[in-house]
Amino acid sequence: MVGRTPRIKEPQLHRGRLFWLEQRPTEQGRTTLMLRPSPEAEAIELTPGEWNLRSRVHEYGGGVVAVDRGPAGPDTGELVVVVNDRDRCLWRLETDQPQGAPRRLTEPGERAFADGLIDGRRRRWIGVMEAGGLDQLVAVPLEGGEPQLLRQALDFCGYAALSSDGSQLAWVEWQQPHMPWDRSQLWLADVEPGGGLGPARLIAGSGAPGQPVACSVFQPLWLPNGDLVVANDRYGWWNLERLEADGSGPWQRLLPMEAEFAMPQWVYGMRTTAWDGQQLVAAACVQGRWQLGRVLLNDPVPGGSKDGALARWEPIPCPFDDLEALWAENGQLVAVAANGSTEAGLLSLDLNSYRWRHQPAAPGQAAVSGSPAEALWFDGYGGRPTHAWYHPPQRGGNANAPLLVKGHSGPTGMAHTGLNPAIQYWTSRGWGVVDVNYGGSTGFGRAYRERLDGLWGVVDVADCDAAARALVAAGRASPERIAIEGGSAGGFTVLAALCFSDVFRVGACRYAVADLAGLASSSHRFEARYLDGLVGPWPAERSTYEARSPLSHADRIRCPVIFFQGLQDQVVPPEQTERIVAALSANGIPVELHRFAAEGHGFRSGAVQIEVLESTEAFFRKHLAL
Repeated sequence: MVGRTPRIKEPQLHRGRLFWLEQRPTEQGRTTLMLRPSPEAEAIELTPGEWNLRSRVHEYGGGVVAVDRGPAGPDTGELVVVVNDRDRCLWRLETDQPQGAPRRLTEPGERAFADGLIDGRRRRWIGVMEAGGLDQLVAVPLEGGEPQLLRQALDFCGYAALSSDGSQLAWVEWQQPHMPWDRSQLWLADVEPGGGLGPARLIAGSGAPGQPVACSVFQPLWLPNGDLVVANDRYGWWNLERLEADGSGPWQRLLPMEAEFAMPQWVYGMRTTAWDGQQLVAAACVQGRWQLGRVLLNDPVPGGSKDGALARWEPIPCPFDDLEALWAENGQLVAVAANGSTEAGLLSLDLNSYRWRHQPAAPGQAAVSGSPAEALWFDGYGGRPTHAWYHPPQRGGNANAPLLVKGHSGPTGMAHTGLNPAIQYWTSRGWGVVDVNYGGSTGFGRAYRERLDGLWGVVDVADCDAAARALVAAGRASPERIAIEGGSAGGFTVLAALCFSDVFRVGACRYAVADLAGLASSSHRFEARYLDGLVGPWPAERSTYEARSPLSHADRIRCPVIFFQGLQDQVVPPEQTERIVAALSANGIPVELHRFAAEGHGFRSGAVQIEVLESTEAFFRKHLAL
């Protein structure tokens, strides 16, 4: 299952026709565009062969497809613009001519495109172009041609949204040294008759009038009446706010809740709110679980609301608690959804009858008898309540059970509840798995997220250590059989834990950060100043970087470690893995290194994913004498 299950991304509904991206591990991670013309119809692949839809903006990409009704009338197909990884260009497809020749809209060059929408009135694509070390909002004619500059960002931009009448454009910007979930701004401009933008106005987010400097915004969404909705964490949670159409009043806080209506903007194309033509629907993360609901505008709690809410949250009955990429149209909603017994797939939900259909990513795949996540709260760093998802062994489960501690990547990210075959691989073999939402994770409010500020390699390590000890104390794991595993930032947590904790007996790292100073001086543009917030300003805090870097303390690692590294990695240089492996080998520590010539940061090939999992299990079994 790990090696053959596609990953579903960016579903969209247009006149009842469902589009989605499918990343296929059986095809070396190639991503293709799929279309289902009607609920009863068979899916059609629109980009077969060598097409690979992928954006390289900010290295992590996302937002690679934009869809709009074709120009000839309601009975024709849609016009689709995609980013083709082969030449990094924009291409135009016509769905009523699936065998017709695609048209390239831009010429190859030292630039990358992403996160577009189609401005049908002006026959153009609007989105992000990364070039010359900066982001630009640009417009590209649907007949092809050079991009027209709409907005030169000071640093980063994206998430553009065009009002329903095409008269205004809203978008998000942020600047180094901050990441978009730390400080970002919502900008607004009128679209002028010639297609350019009028003077831009800062209307929400970090430093906007009446708003704190330390806040961030997520996914601007226009309503048909001209109101603008956005998630803003200025009160400590990413809650929904509304600006009325005339723009004269202040932002209205719709739903003051201890819930997150947003997620960290690592990639473009993220969506947690949608307008179906009549109503606003959203996904909210409450205590680490996602739920669907209606945002009933101008319908607060009868008798008044103590917290001043201007809307009412009405949960939608739905068996899925891991949700992303919402899209709605005419009473129908689609999303990528999962739960503890179901892998991520396409959810189609009728918002009137609540009838739903879930299409697994790999149709026909056998059902899994899984080990659903149990919420685990424990005292973490500084004695603060900290969260994890614990998956008990499917057999055994006593005090002698081995335990695998997982640290998620990011580190700004979260552990999820959806069925993960890689986790079930372990639980079906008698392991318990604890997936830790260490301090710094999302889904629990801004204060929880800020626990990691300046303390990466301290808080995350202490929380993973404490999670393991809590399970041992509860009689659910053997203290002599505790392993730790992670990739990227999670790999750094693994190595730091092996240096600075004595609870772990073996470790596994995928494309792990081993040298903080090296990462600070070589990181790609999107994360070039990320460590300023996580560790401290570089190079002023050089001593802190050295004190936290596993490479500087390799002599403290006294247990076996297995490493996996893609040689095309542009985020964590392969040299980091080579150096820590050499240091451990020189110290006589049992170590394995698996290199993958065609892989980058994050393994896409199914065969590689299988090798990583099976090799890790064999390595752990050997060194824990299981």
